[in-house]
Amino acid sequence: MIKTTRMITLFCLPLFISASDAGLQINDQEYFEMPGLNVMVFHDFYPEGHQGGVSVIQHGERIAGNGDIRLEPAPGQWQPIPRPGPRIIDTDNNEIRISLSYPDSSRSRRGFNPIDYPDLKLDYTVRVTGEGSSFKVSVDLEKPVPADWIGKVGFNLELFPGLLFGKTYYMDNQCGLFPSQADGPVIRNAQNELQLLPMAEGMVLTIAPETSLHRITIQSMREPIQLIDGRGIHNNGWFVVRSLIAKGATRNAVEWQVSPAVLPDWKRKPVIHVSQIGYHPAQKKEAVIELDKNDTQVHEAVICKIEMNGSTREILRKLPQTWGFFLRYKYLKLDFTAINEPGIYRIRYGESLTEPFRIDSGLFQRHVWQPTLEYFLPVQMCHMKVMEHYRVWHGLCHMDDARMSPVNHNHFDGYRQGSSTLTSFEPGTPVPGINVGGWHDAGDYDLRIESQSGTVYTLALAYEAFGTGYDATLIDQRKRLVEIHMPDGIPDMLQQIEHGVLAILAGMDELGRLYRGIICPTIRQYVLLGDGSTMTDNLVYDSALREDQIENNRSGIPDDRWVFTEENPRRELAVAAHLAAASRVLASYNENLSHRCLDAAEKLWNASKEADSRFKVNAAAELYLTTGAEVYKKFLLAESKNIEKNFRFYTRVIGRVARNLQNTQFTNAMKDAAVQYRDRIEDEVQTNPFGVPYRPHIWGAGWNIQEFGISQYFLHTAFPDIFPKDFLLNAMNFVLGCHPGTNTSSFVSGVGSRSLTVAYGINRADWSFIPGGSASGTALIRPDFPELKEWPYLWQQTEYVIGGGASNFMFLVLAADHWFSELANE
Repeated sequence: MIKTTRMITLFCLPLFISASDAGLQINDQEYFEMPGLNVMVFHDFYPEGHQGGVSVIQHGERIAGNGDIRLEPAPGQWQPIPRPGPRIIDTDNNEIRISLSYPDSSRSRRGFNPIDYPDLKLDYTVRVTGEGSSFKVSVDLEKPVPADWIGKVGFNLELFPGLLFGKTYYMDNQCGLFPSQADGPVIRNAQNELQLLPMAEGMVLTIAPETSLHRITIQSMREPIQLIDGRGIHNNGWFVVRSLIAKGATRNAVEWQVSPAVLPDWKRKPVIHVSQIGYHPAQKKEAVIELDKNDTQVHEAVICKIEMNGSTREILRKLPQTWGFFLRYKYLKLDFTAINEPGIYRIRYGESLTEPFRIDSGLFQRHVWQPTLEYFLPVQMCHMKVMEHYRVWHGLCHMDDARMSPVNHNHFDGYRQGSSTLTSFEPGTPVPGINVGGWHDAGDYDLRIESQSGTVYTLALAYEAFGTGYDATLIDQRKRLVEIHMPDGIPDMLQQIEHGVLAILAGMDELGRLYRGIICPTIRQYVLLGDGSTMTDNLVYDSALREDQIENNRSGIPDDRWVFTEENPRRELAVAAHLAAASRVLASYNENLSHRCLDAAEKLWNASKEADSRFKVNAAAELYLTTGAEVYKKFLLAESKNIEKNFRFYTRVIGRVARNLQNTQFTNAMKDAAVQYRDRIEDEVQTNPFGVPYRPHIWGAGWNIQEFGISQYFLHTAFPDIFPKDFLLNAMNFVLGCHPGTNTSSFVSGVGSRSLTVAYGINRADWSFIPGGSASGTALIRPDFPELKEWPYLWQQTEYVIGGGASNFMFLVLAADHWFSELANE
């Protein structure tokens, strides 16, 4: 049988079949499967993230991926990639094949890609055929590789380094070791490009011969294969197995036999998902147990308490309830809500044992949300020097911000400037006064407006709701100094709100509008790992000076970041809402700044008269809550039908504003919409065992689920008889460890018994973490493999972000603590 499917849009619902004893067979999910081994063929197409192409999952770990034709021996983030065509599923011949072509012109200098794609026309087909526990990879070209591309085009398969460090390999009669770091010698190839000398070259490569868990043999039937350390060119590279395509080759231009070792009757060990911090005594407590889909028996789980003297006491022995199948696993649920005695506990199921976790009424009051406020937010602060006793997290940075961006320019990371700067500043002109405030966005150093204002908004709502007066940090805007663990008598949350607001308002004051963002001008700067103060010389660029000249605090080095602008009413209205909320909480701390926030919010509102009214609701709501002005009340009442129809977009504001409007008709309409939205959520949470709306994606969903959790706080507060507390608490638990996959870590670094302590922040080159940083979390290797690797360079799994991540997590925990404190006081 032959079936054609389209790439990218494919998302199969989980269907489960028994693996065949005949070896690799194509299953109903359209990949090759046998116990202990899966081979995916272009289910994904995300080469920049080391995901897609031909991939190998061996004994429950993705050990190889991105098998495809590439134009470089060790491709980086922005190298050219092909355009994929339909996938052909040929079950009669146990073969999957796909047609592809270079270049994918739709990506050339578009979206997040800053480079021009080459003038190359190359059409080819990748065929993968299952043969017992091995598979054959063949590449057919419609026409030979053009003469000037000989020696550049080859088939690459990337090997995940984290599983191979310290392991060995054979290449024909040579042997070697996979090093933990990229080592030379460095050479120039035929194209005069720098690269590491290949580690080995031959016809047969055996990877990790000493262990059946990761051993793979690759034999080339055509051209020699090279083993290359891709980290020598790009820090985020993987080990690469590569065969060049010979001159004149077409049919079977590449032909490999790949033979992974497979343990007989291998079955995945059970994984027990719990919150890595534990539970409040009054909290619903539920462990999710994840099993191999071929596990047919359900065993008793045992919950033990660890006593002060180190002994363990069995508290509960219980048969978990079968939930069903999700993705590729079978799930059980273990309810242990009845256990409320304070102490330290572990859960055992079969051979698996959880990390220790607490049951404690003081659970949320230390070491949970606090690291985000104490560490992550300070470390991300731009235009400041950030210290912690003996340590300098980063020096005073980006004081030369910023020059006006070029026009008609497509930059990297999604930044674009149209035909005008939309300001009085000419391209390349220094814009004064915007070297203040703001947070570095993520694992890089740009300042996106939505990240700045979104963080301000979440912090403002948290301060307004919970009144957090926590103070562990000195923040001195005059000295541009931050000292972690040196209280200054002012609530840190207020000072962080101030810091974000200063950046937003400075842009409006100087540019006459919001900036889109501020980002470095060159790729070399963009990929900087380490101290952000080294990205620029902190001196404003002066074109009249030579590069070696410094005069009047200016230099001739054009390293200053660029500031971009845009016309985007939707984003402007979102910022208006955020500034209006900030104005309320800053009123008692910095009255002048509070007034400036409100003035800016109203200016943005007034400039948006022609905008779609749907985008104006949140801004109108926050402005009404701040001012009580009749104009916003009239707008909201007039938009009742639209709000009801698009209820899910207004969940943070609608309950709060409905109370203040005191309009029975409006309130009743919102209650009706709330019931419909609640019913939709309840349908969505039934599709997975984790109790949240969760549809796995190529990017981790941790940030989205945190956003959902915050909405649930405001919905429960406004409509307590419609929305339960469970949705928020489930969202918090998801982030804290109750999520799919082998890695049960908390997504928030330094929080919980086990957390992501190797993460994608500005510190990733050090294999370290920033406490309180919240990562994206478990991603999906399509169609059904959840993955969260311990690796600092997979942004779709472990990247920190300032907006939507850490501050949202903080809100969730503060909300939980608030609820349980209220319960204790009743």
